[in-house]
Amino acid sequence: MTAPLDVVVDDYLAHVRTERGYSEHTVAAYRADLADLLRFAEEQGVAEVGDIDLPILRDWLWSATERGLARATIARRAASARGFTAWMTRRGLVPVDHGARLRAPRAQRALPRVVAAPALDEALARLEARAVETNDPIDLRDVAIIELLYASALRVSELVGVDLGDVDRRRRTVRVVGKGSKERVVPYGAPAARALDRYLEAGRPMILEALAAAAAKAESTAAPRPTRSAPERDACFLGARGARMGPRSVYALVARLLAEIPGSGPSGPHTFRHTAATHLLDGGADLRAVQEFLGHASLGTTQIYTHVSAERLKESYRTAHPRA
Repeated sequence: MTAPLDVVVDDYLAHVRTERGYSEHTVAAYRADLADLLRFAEEQGVAEVGDIDLPILRDWLWSATERGLARATIARRAASARGFTAWMTRRGLVPVDHGARLRAPRAQRALPRVVAAPALDEALARLEARAVETNDPIDLRDVAIIELLYASALRVSELVGVDLGDVDRRRRTVRVVGKGSKERVVPYGAPAARALDRYLEAGRPMILEALAAAAAKAESTAAPRPTRSAPERDACFLGARGARMGPRSVYALVARLLAEIPGSGPSGPHTFRHTAATHLLDGGADLRAVQEFLGHASLGTTQIYTHVSAERLKESYRTAHPRA
């Protein structure tokens, strides 16, 4: 085959984005992995897809090991390469799928961080008390975000993508678009409902009113208007400038809240997703119901939370049982 590597990689990334519906985050990870493979192959004198064989792929992974990359990173790179070579074989670009025989060390999967219910209740109470005291629209929004993240176990990408029309306040459900552009409807409880109602009825209108007042003042004084995008009227969660909330802002909010809660481990929005899933299982929820709730394609992905529950039970046993 004479197809240049860079052209084929671009075609493959377009395929996974448009036909497979992969998120931009996933596509970016594929792009980084395959760019590294491209660089390595060119260093070995390979410039065409037909020359990427199993030894090249194995040497590429071995070079990553020698550079000290984590086992999880190497496992992900192997998966990226296998997807790429399988696609090339289906397209008839190569006669043999060399990546099908590529193996990588199994990634060590650490148990996710889970916040204990009492500690989480205290942190949420502090956040809500601050919002009640200040009546600041951003504080009202932040309470609604945290409550919804925990109540519905949302991914951060799902949360920031929520539009006003996705929230059914009567049924207490929210429609989200998850990985692979899969849509699901998930419930939320009474505390999240109260926080959302306060934000949608008071906080969000205050954000829009402040923006309108600032624009009117700029018009009346003939002062140069600051550069800002128009408010995104459909977006549920707005930033102070009227744009849709982005993942970085949510990460910063969650990091501040979790910094107040003792415990090691990651402090991103996914902590609330892990915590919600574990608390559901602790409370007796069926594993398949939790799988559907989280939007996992595989039950195996959900089963990590059964391990978390088991570890929590062991820790309680060791702490409380007189003969532990």
